[in-house]
Amino acid sequence: MQIVSRLEEARALDGVSDTLQKAISAAVRPQRVRDLLHGTWLGHPLHPGLVQLPIGAFVSSAILDLLPGRRRSSTVLVAVGVASSVPAIAAGWTDWSEMTHARRRVGLVHAASNAVLVGLCTASLVARLRGRSGKALSYAGISVGSVAAYLGGHLAYAQSGGVNQAAPELGRIPEEWTEVGPLASFSDGKPAVRSVGDVSVLFYRAGDRLTAMIERCGHETGPLGEGEVVGVGSETCVVCPWHGSTFRLSDGRVIHGPAGSDQPTLEVRVADGAVSVRQP
Repeated sequence: MQIVSRLEEARALDGVSDTLQKAISAAVRPQRVRDLLHGTWLGHPLHPGLVQLPIGAFVSSAILDLLPGRRRSSTVLVAVGVASSVPAIAAGWTDWSEMTHARRRVGLVHAASNAVLVGLCTASLVARLRGRSGKALSYAGISVGSVAAYLGGHLAYAQSGGVNQAAPELGRIPEEWTEVGPLASFSDGKPAVRSVGDVSVLFYRAGDRLTAMIERCGHETGPLGEGEVVGVGSETCVVCPWHGSTFRLSDGRVIHGPAGSDQPTLEVRVADGAVSVRQP
């Protein structure tokens, strides 16, 4: 843990990190490609799901290497692991390019460890196809992969990389109806920010309908209240001013990443001209 804590503060990595970030942002420029790799269409980050196939293939191959007569099956699994690593790496780098410096420092070593894993397993595959054992290379790769897995877990659970950072705010909204003001105080077609307790909530009025979502972006807590409103009618969206995540105001659905999940919304009630909200 002390080593990882030092890694989070290793500013010496920022030069390499910033250079790579710019290169990745330039390489993965089309928004539809970024949305695909972020997992916007899936409802949560794509990278954690994609890594299951190469990890499963590499570990399964290692188990078969311990059994007699399983050489061919083990070789096929190593090949599957190497091939399936490509989309997992692409998704991981795309997510990494939108993270804060402290997360990128850990993510950089996580990615480097995974590169060693895939490199050793690729060397193992080549050795197997040439009639040699390749087992030692596979076991060495999996050993390094364990370090990468630990760092990936730290990035996700200790540093909240890739999680919806607006979700905890929803739990702080009262479960009972809480009045926030008169309907007349909300201008039609313009977002408005109100505090419900100590939670900032973004309201949007479209005629007689009023919707509400957590105001801090679920990606990196950017202020959605300062974001641009785009689109018309039921497809009107707000764009996060920090990283460009786009959410539909009518229901919080994520339209464009880097956010990988919907923005949490609240229940809204208008009674006797007064607006009230509560947890859904």
